[in-house]
Amino acid sequence: MPRFYCPTSLRCGDLLDLPASAARHVQVLRLQPGDHITLFNGGPGWAADAAAHPGGEFDASVTRMGRSDVQVQVGAWHPVEREAAHQVHLAVGMPANERMDWLVEKATELGVASIQPLTTERSVLRLNPERAVKKQAHWQSVAVAACEQCGGNRVPVIHAVMTLAAWLKARPLEVSGRQLVLSLRPGAQGVRAAVAACAGPADTSAAGGVTFLSGPEGGLSPAEEEAALACGFAPVTLGPRVLRAETAALAALAALLV
Repeated sequence: MPRFYCPTSLRCGDLLDLPASAARHVQVLRLQPGDHITLFNGGPGWAADAAAHPGGEFDASVTRMGRSDVQVQVGAWHPVEREAAHQVHLAVGMPANERMDWLVEKATELGVASIQPLTTERSVLRLNPERAVKKQAHWQSVAVAACEQCGGNRVPVIHAVMTLAAWLKARPLEVSGRQLVLSLRPGAQGVRAAVAACAGPADTSAAGGVTFLSGPEGGLSPAEEEAALACGFAPVTLGPRVLRAETAALAALAALLV
């Protein structure tokens, strides 16, 4: 059944005009009145009754097809959750060309909670302020489409592009959860071992999630890595192979989210 992201309050029995992006998708699929779809709104932040509707998804049926608008009737709510047991936030030096689109799509499929695009010393992709805003909106739409396809009910937040230095400076001194940075330095722990090391009654990975910092092509510079370590990040490795920037970030997510 086709799934559509509908970032508004959803209540059983309501007649609802779909947002423009969802309406266009319904029209492209050539759905007709009486056809059934699934709606999700991203979780309790949008639910009319957050206690009763903590995420999940809603049945709906098309009631009217206009030239540019689509009306549906919201049906039963289902408490379906397909999210990871703990949140993983990815901060990544933006890879070049269309690889960032691919990274956002696949990270969303894996269940990432948020993505922070970063400009670093070795970044190939450089965006002026206007283009950065447009790219953020584009990547957010890529995340929405990936959620609709993979069955996720919580769309990851794609944050505004920042420099690594500004992002590190903006972070609070004491951040809950585990902070890991991909590193080539000798003695760096494996990703899974680093997370397992903090497991226990006061498991910070469960309480505050994990923030994983990964560089662009060529990785972070030594000075950037030192700045991250000074902010509480622990160095980790994915093994002896040299991975592309986008592959490394996704491999880490897969290890952290399994």
